[in-house]
Amino acid sequence: WVGILALYAAHKGQFDCPGGGLLRSYLLVLLVLLASIICALSALVYISMQGTISNPGPRKSLPKLLYTRLLLYVPEFIWAVVGAVWVSDSSVHCEKTVINVVIVTVIASWVIIIFTVIGVVIVFDPLGGKKTFYLTNSVNRNLESSQSGQLLYNVKNSATRVWEKRIRLLCCCIVQDDDHRVAFTSIAELFRNYFSDTDLVPSDIAAGLTLLHQEQDKMESCPKEPEEVLCHSPSSLVTDDLDIELENAAHYMLFAAAAYGWPYYIYTKPFTALCKLSGGCCSNRPTDSDITGSDRHNFHFGSILKITGLQYRDFIHISFHNKIYEIPFFVALDHKKEAIVVAVRGTLSFEDILTDLSAECEDLTLEDVLENGLVHKGITQAANYIYRKLINDGILNQAFTIAPEYKLVIVGHSLGGGTASILAIMLRNSLCYAFSPPGGLLSKSLADYTKHFIVSVIVGKDLVARLSMPNMEDLKRRIVRIVANCNRPKYQILLHGCWYEVFGGDPDNFATELDGRNQDALSQPLLAEESLMVRRSPSHSALEDEAHLNSPPRYPRLYLPGKIIHIVEESSSRRLCSSDIKYAARWSSEEVFNSILISPKMVTDHMPDVVLKALKSLSQEHGSCMSCQAR
Repeated sequence: WVGILALYAAHKGQFDCPGGGLLRSYLLVLLVLLASIICALSALVYISMQGTISNPGPRKSLPKLLYTRLLLYVPEFIWAVVGAVWVSDSSVHCEKTVINVVIVTVIASWVIIIFTVIGVVIVFDPLGGKKTFYLTNSVNRNLESSQSGQLLYNVKNSATRVWEKRIRLLCCCIVQDDDHRVAFTSIAELFRNYFSDTDLVPSDIAAGLTLLHQEQDKMESCPKEPEEVLCHSPSSLVTDDLDIELENAAHYMLFAAAAYGWPYYIYTKPFTALCKLSGGCCSNRPTDSDITGSDRHNFHFGSILKITGLQYRDFIHISFHNKIYEIPFFVALDHKKEAIVVAVRGTLSFEDILTDLSAECEDLTLEDVLENGLVHKGITQAANYIYRKLINDGILNQAFTIAPEYKLVIVGHSLGGGTASILAIMLRNSLCYAFSPPGGLLSKSLADYTKHFIVSVIVGKDLVARLSMPNMEDLKRRIVRIVANCNRPKYQILLHGCWYEVFGGDPDNFATELDGRNQDALSQPLLAEESLMVRRSPSHSALEDEAHLNSPPRYPRLYLPGKIIHIVEESSSRRLCSSDIKYAARWSSEEVFNSILISPKMVTDHMPDVVLKALKSLSQEHGSCMSCQAR
């Protein structure tokens, strides 16, 4: 608006060029239109800043303002068309600066309109008033129960279709078959179940996460009880066992990282990787190994060679084939550890994400071991695929024919770690190192069974290692509680939260309605919480202590596999271009990961390069200690 006003003022008496009259009218109307839009947006911003998240009363005029802004899109669209017509008119011969400014204005108008449409398509909830069915304490007491049930069924179907369309839109660039369609429906139902019983928008969730992070930091800064410190002091025997496993994990993490191929290699060596991969050493395919799937220019296999340090002849089978429930892996001979290594790739494609999100539970029956156990459906199907390839195609027989005295070790990171764990259960006589596996993987009975042959390695506050449906439900309830009971406007929470995340400082002590309430009262939901949780939904019931204790869990709790090594930062010092981090490791329990921790590092702690760096640091530290003792 300021730019167009300056343009109009500077050329006020110079609109006598061919087409100048239309330009003058166009600029005047555009100034008025933009001024109206600015006023509407300013009013929207001001009204949005009133009240708190759970107190929308001061914002009751917001819908009218929103519809006013929506109506202004009609003349804005018309005027964008007029501007485009004027710019494309060859008979216009005005000053070049004027024409360029109008072109920029027209482009900006179209960009705003297009992004608005995209935003509506992605964010807008087409269920709209249908959610009022949930929001009332009883639907309509005069409705027959059959009518009520049918209405509920229709609303659930509508919600599932909405999520399915969104997922299809996000995955529009991949070839879709029957497996994809089944996965889309399954994932859509999962999202519908999770989000249908809350009245939260993305900015509410962002505010809740930043409040939870600050509350969590305040709790961590409190001094620990002596008993809690003592329970983390392992015996020397346990420490020796831990050192051995850390050394093994550091070695096998190279294989798990190598399974990612060239994306990981280029990510860790951005300046030299392409030059090394383009060299002649990787130009020929190996003759002794079986490669399936696409590997253009041998970049994947070249990267695996560079990362692991193995030779061509050490590889038995390499698969880059990738579909939903079918993930890449390779089988190689590790002469250093005298092991046949099966390395499974983690999440790297849309198909892998769909496998991750197929988070329903299914039974895994093991003869002579357990009657049954619950496992993650998508990851189990991926493990079944690799199991069939290894056994039915004779890959393992070929490997053991070459090296009959070697042990079988299965490794993987993230999705690969979860798949490797279930594959190790299926293959029985094997060891497994699962790096940052998904939290919602195995039922308690299976998790306990795997402690004899699986070691899981988790770094810091890794989000994926804590991801499970019960943990996500718990996070939702925590967000609702802390957001609903904060007495500050949302913009203040977000502004302070951004400052805290970027620059640090002391956590904010926002006053909440929880302050001053006794312990018995805290077990009951406040009116503010009830306004954000849909009545009669499982999440709403879970806010009530008695109902939560007596009702069955909405989702069965699944756990991390095997024995768990938890690596945490002990201290860190930042330099100009790098940071020196000192790590500490200890054996941990799966119960420690039954809650999602909020941290800026909750994603980076999951990355394979961070896991490898931490393991190498601990392994080198143990090696230096051993050399000191030898002296």
